[in-house]
Amino acid sequence: MKKALITGITGQDGSYLADLLLEKGYEVHGIIRRASTFNTSRIDHLYADPHVNGVRMFLHYGDLSDSVNLVKLLYKLKPDEIYHLGAQSHVRVSFDIPEYTSDVTGVATIRILEAIREAGLRSRFFQASSSEMFGKAQEVPQSEKTPFWPRSPYGVAKVFSYWATINYRESYGLHASNGIMFNHESPRRGETFVTRKISRAVAAIKLGLQKELFLGNLDAKRDWGYAPEYVEGVWRILQLHEGEDFVLATGETHTVREFVEAAFAHVDLDWKQFVKHDPRYERPAEVDLLLGDASKAKKILGWEAKVRFHELVRIMVDADMKLLSRETPREHLGKLP
Repeated sequence: MKKALITGITGQDGSYLADLLLEKGYEVHGIIRRASTFNTSRIDHLYADPHVNGVRMFLHYGDLSDSVNLVKLLYKLKPDEIYHLGAQSHVRVSFDIPEYTSDVTGVATIRILEAIREAGLRSRFFQASSSEMFGKAQEVPQSEKTPFWPRSPYGVAKVFSYWATINYRESYGLHASNGIMFNHESPRRGETFVTRKISRAVAAIKLGLQKELFLGNLDAKRDWGYAPEYVEGVWRILQLHEGEDFVLATGETHTVREFVEAAFAHVDLDWKQFVKHDPRYERPAEVDLLLGDASKAKKILGWEAKVRFHELVRIMVDADMKLLSRETPREHLGKLP
C-alpha cells in the first residue's frame, strides 16, 4: 500500500486528491492547522464509512511555517509521495498580506524540500504551481517554456516555489515535479474565489436570499477547468520515472463577464439587473489574459481536460442551488442584514 502525504488536504484540490488516492488504494495522510472551529467539511465524507476509507486516512496537526514539525512528521511517516497543495492561495488577498503569503506560499516549499533531504527520504514530491506565475503573459498561449512575469505577491511566491522545486531536483536528485495549473474550479471552491462567489450568488438571488452581487474586473480572461480532472493530472505527474514540469489547462479562455452571463442564464436571470461593480475587488496589478497549452501533458501523461466552460458553470450553479435550497442555509441567510 502506497503512503501519500497531502498539505492543504482540507482545500478544494486536497479533498479531491484524497478522494482519488483512497480510490486507488493509498494510505492518505494530511496536514491540517489547529483551529477553534471545524475546518474539515470538504473531507468529512471520507469518514462516513470507516471500513472503506477511515482506516486509511489520517490527519496530523501542523503548519507550513513550522519546519521542525515538518521534519518530525516526515521522519515518522516516510511517505512514498508528497503532494504540496497548501498555500495562502487568494491572489487579491496576497496584496493585503504579502509577507505572510511569501512565507506560507513560497518559503514553505523550501521547508518541505529541505525536510525531505534532511530525513534522507526518497519521497516523490509535487509542487502545485500556478498560472499566476505568467502574470503579464509574454506569449499566448502559455507553455512550460513561457517566461514568468508575476503580478502579485502570490504569483511571486509561486515562482519562488517553482524554481526551488527544480533546484532541489537538480542539486540533490530529488524526484520533484511542478504542475503549472491554470484556474480550476468546482462546487468545493472557496466562497471568496470569483467563480464560486458568482455561482453561490446566482443561487442565492434565484432563491430570493440575496439581491446583488458585487465584483471587480469583469474583463479578465482565464482558462477555467474542473478541479477533479486536474488532481488526476497531478497524480499522473508523480507516477513518472523522473521529476518533470507540466502545464495543466483546457486551452480555452473566457472572461469573468462570460462566466457571469452563463451562470445567470442557467437560472433564467439577466445578470445586468443584479451585478454591481466594486473597486475594492480590483487588483493593484491585473493579470489580463491566461491561456494554457497543455500539449506536453497530453503527449506524456495522456491527460487532457474534458469538462468545458459551460458544463463547469452548470455544475457549480446546480450544486449551489441544491446547497442553498436546504432549510438550514436558507434560515441562516435569512437572518443576515
